[in-house]
Amino acid sequence: MSPTHEELTEQLIRLIDIRLLDPLEILVDGHAAIDPLRAIVRERARSWATTIVSGDDRAAVRVAMRAISTLYPGDGPFDPPLDWWRSPLGQAVARRVGHPNAESVSYAVAGAMLGITRQGVHDLASRDKLTRHPEGGVLSASVRDRLLKEGTRRA
Repeated sequence: MSPTHEELTEQLIRLIDIRLLDPLEILVDGHAAIDPLRAIVRERARSWATTIVSGDDRAAVRVAMRAISTLYPGDGPFDPPLDWWRSPLGQAVARRVGHPNAESVSYAVAGAMLGITRQGVHDLASRDKLTRHPEGGVLSASVRDRLLKEGTRRA
């Protein structure tokens, strides 16, 4: 099931509050200037969610990647836990981007992206419904394509 626009909007707002605005509010000792930022974030999050869920592919990928790089900074590659793929943002990213920085994903990650078990991924790969990667796992693009083509449980 695809995430709804509202679910994605609310998750983006929550993540930005927790990861960016709350720490900034602490840093500036509760300065009132943070409140207008929260209003801007609410407005923009609706626009971002619309683009990710129903915008053209290039714009959706650009917005999704910008959100991921801002909300999940790190020195290494983006490697979210399996349950992240069940979130509205994870579902939308799986559908629009695939895995943001991996050509192939493990059966466990592919299962999380698709909302099925590793065994289910193995069965799909065995029936050539997902493309195996020569070095193991399956191609991230084949997971994304399956989500788009068949409208499976995960978005």
